[in-house]
Amino acid sequence: MLGQPQGAQTAFVPQELTTVRVQDPRVQNEGSWNSYVDYKIFLHTNSKAFTAKTSCVRRRYREFVWLRRQLQKNAGLVPVPELPGKSAFFVGSTDEFIEKRRQGLQQFLEKVVQNVVLLSDSRLHLFLQSQLSVPEIEACVQGCGAQTVTDAILHYAMSNCGWAQEEESRPALLPGGALRGSCASLGGPQGPGCLEPLPHWSDFGMDESRLDSPAEPAEPLGGPQEGQ
Repeated sequence: MLGQPQGAQTAFVPQELTTVRVQDPRVQNEGSWNSYVDYKIFLHTNSKAFTAKTSCVRRRYREFVWLRRQLQKNAGLVPVPELPGKSAFFVGSTDEFIEKRRQGLQQFLEKVVQNVVLLSDSRLHLFLQSQLSVPEIEACVQGCGAQTVTDAILHYAMSNCGWAQEEESRPALLPGGALRGSCASLGGPQGPGCLEPLPHWSDFGMDESRLDSPAEPAEPLGGPQEGQ
């Protein structure tokens, strides 16, 4: 049996790994008619598919809905994972609803980043690794923006270098659904009162007819609120 030539070594190819976490839900515009909850998306990877190896952004639920629609439109026959929360109302506490949605959003992204077809969509990368709005993402992908997709991600990564180090010390959702620590958002408005009930359920339901234009303010669901 022939052996390896003397001095030859087997090349080590590191396994590509991507970790994505959805956490730290926070109420934005609290006390107003268009209040909503957004979530921090933390991503760390050694995959060559990603421009930045560490990123941290905040996204709200209807941006996830937009992303899934675009992925499905561009993926053809490749199935796209489902999003959580298909019912307009949730029977239970607000904190329980937010936690269930957070878990569902994380499961959605975990499946998406493992699919090579979905990873080829530039919208996904801008969604995960830049804080561009939905119209800005569309403009960038279509070549109408001020930056290319790669430039937009790198520009955000350079302005975002401290977030990864701060990630473990940021407030998190406790097992019971309560928010721990400060309400200060990453790069967003600050304010107390994380644990107060939301005045509206504008971003809680899955009324997809209102989600075609994510740049427009969300409207509260009409009629009396159920379960309250």
